[in-house]
Amino acid sequence: MPMPQEYQRAHIIFDQILTDLCDELHLATRNQTYTLLQSVLLTFRRRLTAPQVLKFASLLPPVARAIFVKNWDEREYTPKFSSENDLVEEVKDLRRDHNFADRHAIKGVTHILRRYMDEAKLDAALAEISEDAVAYWQYDKASLCA
Repeated sequence: MPMPQEYQRAHIIFDQILTDLCDELHLATRNQTYTLLQSVLLTFRRRLTAPQVLKFASLLPPVARAIFVKNWDEREYTPKFSSENDLVEEVKDLRRDHNFADRHAIKGVTHILRRYMDEAKLDAALAEISEDAVAYWQYDKASLCA
């Protein structure tokens, strides 16, 4: 069996994700973009049980998947999604001095990642997790422009 395309093209896809995120969120560097991507994924991961983490990870593009599960510790599980403002503050906590997250960070990252995921499978998985998970990944163009 040949190597799956998603692995053959993993670095190309990841480069495109970073480029799209950098453009969408008006960031200056790939390092800023990487930090934002990582922090949004980790903030979401903390709200998932172990089975949910594994199921959700399988939906992500390969490099984002690796970022999502790297150094995962199930003891970090936080069962509740907090307010949008609290979630944004949590996103900002990762490398705070080098993190350029703003109030649009979560919506911007999830909007871009949706382009690289099977949306039907993503929406089904999110619906199984919770309404809050659906809201975390809900894209609203108006919210990015406000």
